[in-house]
Amino acid sequence: MPGVVLAAGASARMGRTKALLPTGMPGETFLSRIASTLVAAGVDDVVVVVDAARPEVAAAGRALPGPIRLVANPEPQRGQLSSMLAALDVVDRPGVLGMLVTLADVPLVSVETVRALLAAHRRTRAPVVRPEMEGAHGHPVIFDRAVFDELRRATAPGGAKIVIRAHAADELCVRVSDPGAFLDVDTPEDYERAFGRPFPGGA
Repeated sequence: MPGVVLAAGASARMGRTKALLPTGMPGETFLSRIASTLVAAGVDDVVVVVDAARPEVAAAGRALPGPIRLVANPEPQRGQLSSMLAALDVVDRPGVLGMLVTLADVPLVSVETVRALLAAHRRTRAPVVRPEMEGAHGHPVIFDRAVFDELRRATAPGGAKIVIRAHAADELCVRVSDPGAFLDVDTPEDYERAFGRPFPGGA
């Protein structure tokens, strides 16, 4: 199953590009951490959606090892749905049963969580599969092929949430014990809490 990393956001609240933030491990960024997690979990086609106007993120993506493809979103200001649809145009081909989607600002999700979501989708073919812990829902989210056209018909600002809400009765929530799947690092304060280190300034 293809795995999509949405990395075209403006990072306005963070003040610098989130995908390129260091995790504290030597040479590791949010983007490289997420990509390596997906590959280790068995995702055989990692698609990173980047802002066409931010070549530094594309350059970082090209430097990643493994089955990584880049997709440029020419209009990221239209929101996450526009990035998802840009990826969907690339990954939707015969034999693809679904699309796993995660965010550049959820870097600490575990390999085990991704594997559990993939296994749950293979077992059930539920229209939406996502992790759950103590009543909260996190990332990644798997969208089955059956809802691809619904994603294409979705509109901003609701976007993919419209599709998720439409399938509230038949989605599959996979219980996990993985705080990283629910940790959205959006601000410098979030970063410092998540990594226990000062926020790195700069562009």
